[in-house]
Amino acid sequence: MAYKAPVRDLTFILNEVLEIDRYTNQPGFEDISSDLVGQILEEGAKFAEEVIAPINHSGDKEGCHWDNGVVTGPKGWKEAYQAMVAAGWPALSADPAYGGQGMPAVVGMAFGQFTAGASAAFSMYPGLTAGAYAGIHANASDELKAKYLPKMATGEWGGTMNLTEPQCGTDLGMVRTKAVPQGDGTYKITGQKIWISAGEHDFADNIIHTVLARVEGAPAGIKGLSLFLVPKVMVNDDGSLGERNGVQCAGLEHKMGIHGNATCVMSYDDATGWLIGEEGRGMNNMFVVMNEARLGTGLQGLAIGAAAYQAAVQFAHDRIQGRSLTGPKNPDGPADSIMVHPDVRRMLLEAKAFVEGGQAFILWTALQADLEKSADEATAQKAKDYMGLLTPVLKAYLTDKGFHVASLGMQVHGGSGYTEHFQASQYLRDARITMIYEGTNGIQALDLVGRKLPSQGGRAIMSWFADIDAFVADNGGEGPVKPFVDGLADAKKKLQEGTMWLMQNGMANPDNAAGASTDYLHLFGLTALAYLWAQMAKAAQAQIDAGSTDPFYVTKMQTGRYFVERILPDAAPHLVKLKTGAEVLMQMPAEAF
Repeated sequence: MAYKAPVRDLTFILNEVLEIDRYTNQPGFEDISSDLVGQILEEGAKFAEEVIAPINHSGDKEGCHWDNGVVTGPKGWKEAYQAMVAAGWPALSADPAYGGQGMPAVVGMAFGQFTAGASAAFSMYPGLTAGAYAGIHANASDELKAKYLPKMATGEWGGTMNLTEPQCGTDLGMVRTKAVPQGDGTYKITGQKIWISAGEHDFADNIIHTVLARVEGAPAGIKGLSLFLVPKVMVNDDGSLGERNGVQCAGLEHKMGIHGNATCVMSYDDATGWLIGEEGRGMNNMFVVMNEARLGTGLQGLAIGAAAYQAAVQFAHDRIQGRSLTGPKNPDGPADSIMVHPDVRRMLLEAKAFVEGGQAFILWTALQADLEKSADEATAQKAKDYMGLLTPVLKAYLTDKGFHVASLGMQVHGGSGYTEHFQASQYLRDARITMIYEGTNGIQALDLVGRKLPSQGGRAIMSWFADIDAFVADNGGEGPVKPFVDGLADAKKKLQEGTMWLMQNGMANPDNAAGASTDYLHLFGLTALAYLWAQMAKAAQAQIDAGSTDPFYVTKMQTGRYFVERILPDAAPHLVKLKTGAEVLMQMPAEAF
């Protein structure tokens, strides 16, 4: 089943919903037009469909190979990666000062949905490099940036983030990897890291690792951690490659999914590294990398769901089983396609509504990343607040729903989906990790209620509520858009009530906030999608009212109606559940489980 990049959906969001032509006065948008973005996405779609998608299934079957520290990817993957580099795709949104094309983040995130949909495992190689690039770009010295970023920007060199160790995942304060200063500005890094995506491969000549370690003599806990740049191969002053550094892949993990990505155990043995930023600021500096990765993970989970939905639609059209309850729709055949059955349509519409709402949520959030660079201080601060507030929501909600959509896709396939002949199984397996890595979804919920909501006295959430109120006030009238606006207003009211409950009960007992956090995050995610669906409905209905006969807009309204009538009502039970607090969760003694 051929993958088809959702070009029309994303150009609709970019051009008609977000109206990116309005931002030509913002940094990075000066030379951007909707026509140019359309051309970029058309070419990006071709690359994803013709180069990446064809190797996805075979890469899942073959996986990566380890031999005495040397890792090779599946057949054809190295060539596809190098074709991507040659075409300039990794450099799309990178800084022109380091060889990038300087496109807005919102354009890069649109292309990222294509690559992750075509092959989630393949997309992780440039994705991890982009995260490492972002951390170095934001925090490293000018000397390090000049030496390493040009080839990372283009993808000629790979990049990774090295946090987790056998004894610590979420609790990074237990990191044991040590860094010993050498007196010449370098450090010797020794330790072991696990679950390092793209930690070793044969696609690039060098891999630049960003490594969390504790400088010898630094205090225990998070405050004693620093971030280091550790190249796989040393780089000479003239930019040429020198000797191999003291870092190697000690083995590969055997995983449930994303088989085409090398998930490595990395061993550091007196490897030479350079400090990124200041000593003791490792977690602060790593958060740049982690936030980039979290947005990318939300995108990945949603994109896998989108691909699973496409495959399910194709299967449903082709699969002939049973007759329509209202009379045969294929009277000349032995049965009707399963598209005639209401429950099959329920699964497909649920998938379609989540996917299309999620695509808009991703691009709306990516636009905030661009607006953070605005010369207008108020615009930049608001965008920064929104990025902080929404990153955990986007990561957790879209990966939960991406996996849900992949599961629906398998169900539509029936028994065929449970076999490896169809890709439904791969989509389900690949999607599952997105709910775990870059901070489990439970951790994202804790981050939302414990750190992001109270930050700056709740400034971000109050501003977001005010934006929704303004949209509702401006678009409340009558007509086809009214149910979307009414649904948004109701969801926002419930989210506000949940927020007030957390403020009143979370401080009295922190377990109340933790116990409510996942339901609160899902209520937040529903409200976010309601906000974006209302904006999409407004844009689509405007085209219909103007006389457009393009069925795209009618279909968009029909899909949105399903969201409003069959998905958005889930806001109510999330509110009821979160308000039960922690008592029922914490009353049972541990030994009773």
